Amino acid sequence: MAVNPGVPASNFQIASRIESITPLGEGNIHETFIVRTSGVDSPDYLLQHKNKNVFRDVPSMMENIHKVSSHLKTKVEEKGLDPLRHNLTLIPSKNNSLYFVDEEGEYWAMCLYINDSVTYRIPLNSRQAFSGGCGTGDFHNMLSDFREPLTDILPGFHNLRYRYEQWDSVIASIPSASKSRYSAEIDWIESRREEMLKFRGLFESGEIPLRVAHNDAKLLNILFDKNDDVLCLIDLDTVLYGSVLYDFGDAIRSYTNTGEEDDVNPENVRMRMEYFEAFTRGYIQEASAFLNSVEIESLAFSARYITFEQLLRFLMDYLDGNKYYRIVHPEHNMQRSRAQYALLLDMEKHYGKMVNTVYDIYKQCGK
Repeated sequence: MAVNPGVPASNFQIASRIESITPLGEGNIHETFIVRTSGVDSPDYLLQHKNKNVFRDVPSMMENIHKVSSHLKTKVEEKGLDPLRHNLTLIPSKNNSLYFVDEEGEYWAMCLYINDSVTYRIPLNSRQAFSGGCGTGDFHNMLSDFREPLTDILPGFHNLRYRYEQWDSVIASIPSASKSRYSAEIDWIESRREEMLKFRGLFESGEIPLRVAHNDAKLLNILFDKNDDVLCLIDLDTVLYGSVLYDFGDAIRSYTNTGEEDDVNPENVRMRMEYFEAFTRGYIQEASAFLNSVEIESLAFSARYITFEQLLRFLMDYLDGNKYYRIVHPEHNMQRSRAQYALLLDMEKHYGKMVNTVYDIYKQCGK
């Protein structure tokens, strides 16, 4: 990246003199900085160095974000809410572009910083899980009438038929000794092939409709106010046409895990049913007006689908020599795989209860 983020920062249309620029967070993909400006009432900003190795078409990605955030701004204003607090506000460059390209060919983008906001890595209680469900459902609801074209910057994302093609290629390429050594782990994937591809067929047939999804709906990508009410969803880089079930499933995968995604001890990993119930209640409260019957019936399974997909991808990367995910030691992807498998097993154990929970909540607050 460019050594000095001050150069890109000064190339955006900001309201006041820059006082300081400091790193913010520890993102796995992008590098983010908070830009503080002078003046009591002057806004602050978030400056982000976009990873063009992961997102190979940054201009199209930024255009996607612009279209979606513009639509959301209108919806927020219709509710009588402040769009500067309840929506992502992009800041254009001085040449009126959605991004700035520095002398090294690196891409930068800027948005308004929302003061007095809070993020959480995991829910601290059921109230936060419920609020997260409300925020995610409201995000989907506001975009349910969005019809503008979006560029598919991540082909095959959440498509398990595509992931199985990748898996088959990797399995065909590894030595027989590795297949024997990891036969149990390989069976985790093979034994679920039929039911996962059957579920994938619901997307391909159109029974589960194409809708705009965030595609990275973890709790860290939701801004809360100090009362734990949701302000807005952030990090819209992955917003694409797909299925809202991707977001629901990924949220359940991340919200309900009692351990870590890469927990060294899989026995720590299980599913918190109380957080599943809380998130689902909040989500259905906001989203039931537009979901069809197949989507409602598929909410519980979507958690298994996305958790399985992540298991497959971690294990596939491990068997393929750790080429995709950033790792901290050679066994890291296997460690991740075992933790995700433990979570998947607990979801399968509680699946009947998950289905009944969705059904009961939908009866209570559905359309």
